[in-house]
Amino acid sequence: MGMRAIILGCGSSGGVPRIGGDWGICDPNEPKNERTRSSILVQKWHGNGNPDSKDCTNILVDTSPDLRVQLLREDIRHLDAVFYTHDHADQSHGIDDLRAIAYRMRGQIPTYMDEHTKTHVFERFNYCFEMPEGRVHPPILALQDLISDHSVTEIEGPGGVVKVETMEVSHGPTPSLGFIFDNKIAYMPDVWGIEEETLERMSELECWIVDSLRYSQHPTHAHADKTMSWLAQSRVKSAVLTNLHIDMDYATLKAELPPIAVPAYDRMEVRV
Repeated sequence: MGMRAIILGCGSSGGVPRIGGDWGICDPNEPKNERTRSSILVQKWHGNGNPDSKDCTNILVDTSPDLRVQLLREDIRHLDAVFYTHDHADQSHGIDDLRAIAYRMRGQIPTYMDEHTKTHVFERFNYCFEMPEGRVHPPILALQDLISDHSVTEIEGPGGVVKVETMEVSHGPTPSLGFIFDNKIAYMPDVWGIEEETLERMSELECWIVDSLRYSQHPTHAHADKTMSWLAQSRVKSAVLTNLHIDMDYATLKAELPPIAVPAYDRMEVRV
């Protein structure tokens, strides 16, 4: 069995560059500095080699405002599930781009989120889940049982069953979720604080894709030093830093990181 996480996007809420051409200190001549908003696609398939996405179990985490571009460039034509870390705009406002996938699949896409995210996503995008009076377009998403800390969900698809474990983390005043896939890959793109138990859990995994917004401290995101301390405490085998702001130049950051860690870049593949 093969498994990978494709980094669909690894930028902070405004992307890199920001509108207006603001690259910060990121070198505009380095393609890996051009970042869409954060999201990943987890794929599992039978056998080895390079799979066709139609033969994979495809799980999308978050629907960034850049989702259309992200799914087009990876040629994704079906999704077996969508999971949300939280409700912020950079995680959810590409939700309507799932319409094309739902139409191709001729059905609603199973969607998972916690109670807090459901409340806010439904305020903005209820039409994606139910048909309000006076509308003619059918809903495109099917909300599944609400998930919470330590819940485990099994997603079935062409590439086999993927076990998704939920971990609650702190994103400042906003609750956020991280996910562990088949006890191999963890994804926590928006996190400020982590319980000791969760850090210990990371030592069992192959790779941890984790927030490292910028060098200076931030009230709702991990900064570089905090992320480095987590990696040291957790003894994780490898790590990929994501949700990178305009002051996180790819080459500079890569040179500063310990051997187990690398910066993310759009379209990066993490295979386990």
